[in-house]
Amino acid sequence: MQMRAFKTVYMRGGTSKGCMFKRDDLPTDKKEWDEIFLKVMGNPDPKQIDGMGGTVSSNNKIVVVWESDLPEVDIEYLVGQVIVGEDRIDYKANCGNMTAAVGPFAVEEKMVTVSQPVTTVRLLNQNTGKHINIEVPIDPETNTFADKGDCRIAGIDGTAAEVLVNFVNPTGAKTGKLFPTGERKESFVLPDGRVIDISVLDVGGPLVIVHAGDVGSSGTEMPEVLSGNAELSDLVEYIRGSVSIMLGFAKDLEDAVVNSPGVPKIALVSNPQTYVDIAKQPVTESEMDICARVYSIFKCHKAIPVTAACGISVAALFEATIVQAITGKVEATNGVRIGHPSGVMKIFPKVDLEKNDVQEVGVQRTARRIMDGRVYIPD
Repeated sequence: MQMRAFKTVYMRGGTSKGCMFKRDDLPTDKKEWDEIFLKVMGNPDPKQIDGMGGTVSSNNKIVVVWESDLPEVDIEYLVGQVIVGEDRIDYKANCGNMTAAVGPFAVEEKMVTVSQPVTTVRLLNQNTGKHINIEVPIDPETNTFADKGDCRIAGIDGTAAEVLVNFVNPTGAKTGKLFPTGERKESFVLPDGRVIDISVLDVGGPLVIVHAGDVGSSGTEMPEVLSGNAELSDLVEYIRGSVSIMLGFAKDLEDAVVNSPGVPKIALVSNPQTYVDIAKQPVTESEMDICARVYSIFKCHKAIPVTAACGISVAALFEATIVQAITGKVEATNGVRIGHPSGVMKIFPKVDLEKNDVQEVGVQRTARRIMDGRVYIPD
């Protein structure tokens, strides 16, 4: 069997991981990319035995990176979400976790000018057209990414250097509006006729927020329990797909599954609660302002997608949203603490309440290079 080889770096960014490619190392015809990326991950086999994929959405990321000619931009990048078990890739949404890997990647690959002790890499995400600034710590001896440090994030063992991800003006990344339906909270009719409230925001990416109790969830279940509950999963997808239609991303529910599986995402939120996380460690209600479980590509995320965390944190600052009804008033300077299946994430949003605008959202992440070399795929 003949094989094709492509330079790649396998990296973890936050609580996701995937393959990083320089655009110059890929075919100039972008129509060839999908077939390459699918084979890289081992699709359509849901076990992904013959590729680099990790069988869940968070471990199936493709990131294409290139140096920018635009003013005030150092690096442009595009994220592809490989759909496990299928022959398709979703490019509609950015991945906030893998964004944390783009800055260190650019530094290590000498794609940017390095400044000590911290290099700010100015990014433009081509999924959303939004700008992100990444603060990358620099090792004074090697003059490259200092990956060792004392920063600990939920869902990752041990500590590493802090990589600060600052989403600049993330309002309306896909819809142009913070509240794309025009309401901070609105009624939604379930298939059984019950009426519940939902909040829809677009902070780096569209997000539907539902009170967990309204769909029969305690809000503290672990991902395998939620994903394994077919009735609940179908209901959650019905709500998500219906909002996808409302926002113009899909023409019907089937189209939402096929052509817009990652946009919007959907979060089940509840009051702060004590539970045991995915690593069997206790998480107490006093550690969080709100508890959340987020579905990404039809399954409950094992931690929380960064863009979803951004949306939840911003909703906590605006009156009349489902989130603030739970959290009460939260002081933005102290961050918004979100309990999720792997622990607690703290988000730092800066908002203009009068203008319905988000100026910036800061997220503490870590990242590291796992492997580099060439990935081989069947020709």
